[in-house]
Amino acid sequence: MSDTTAPSMRDKHTSKYPATDLRVAVAGFGTVGRALAHRLDRSLPGLRLVAVSARDRGKATAEAAELESQVAVEPLSRLPQLADVIVECLPAAAFREVAEATLDAGRILIAVSGGALLDNLDLVERARIRGGRIIVPTGALLGLDAVQAAAQGTIHSVKMVTRKPPLGLAEAPFVIEHGINLQDLTVPRKLFEGSARDAVRGFPANVNVAAALSLAGIGADRTMIEIWADPSLDRNFHTIEVDSDSAQFTLSIKNIPSDENPKTGRITALSVIATLRKYIAVLQVGT
Repeated sequence: MSDTTAPSMRDKHTSKYPATDLRVAVAGFGTVGRALAHRLDRSLPGLRLVAVSARDRGKATAEAAELESQVAVEPLSRLPQLADVIVECLPAAAFREVAEATLDAGRILIAVSGGALLDNLDLVERARIRGGRIIVPTGALLGLDAVQAAAQGTIHSVKMVTRKPPLGLAEAPFVIEHGINLQDLTVPRKLFEGSARDAVRGFPANVNVAAALSLAGIGADRTMIEIWADPSLDRNFHTIEVDSDSAQFTLSIKNIPSDENPKTGRITALSVIATLRKYIAVLQVGT
């Protein structure tokens, strides 16, 4: 990949980082973005955080100042000029802006907002033409290796049941549009049953895992999802059932919600770090 980093930035870090480090920018400085930035700031071998972007630039600048490394706070459009990889941690409405800029520059886009990608799959062809790449991390849904392997044969059905504490679902567009009150919920309530495509539209901040599952397997229209609000839970609970010609299996995971945002599991940021480290590793484990 060509190096378009500003000379002053490259020179500033020469003594601390080798020139072969993969330069990473984080688009979106919310719960996941900040967690990523702090992990990358710990000098993970082979990875270097060079820039972040956020709607509130002043707040992001103040938070970036707490990092040990000097990190630029830049507009979304400038990130591909500074980094080899842009990690997208944005609201769905801003997804396409950073995706287009990243792919047109021939860079790598790690799309945390897998749900937004489902409505912008033309970007896959754009990446092919421009020489970019799109990577959807596993996120909060472990076991995608098995789904991807089964997809090399024939998958007959995929069903996911997501159960979350009501607080993490209260602001979902589906809940608001249907006037569902989750504050006084005392027993589990099924909020949604349908395709992954409809699930990510109704719960864009809650079920990016459904998008990743559908992309790994049989697509967004055939992957079926149930979403439950369960007041007895303090963790996000996902169960996947897959029936294929090579295996039948069930995957279950309980994710601990982040302290800052109950809609997001702590493991999401860690999954992105694992994806980045896998990309530069000389030994890779898993599909």
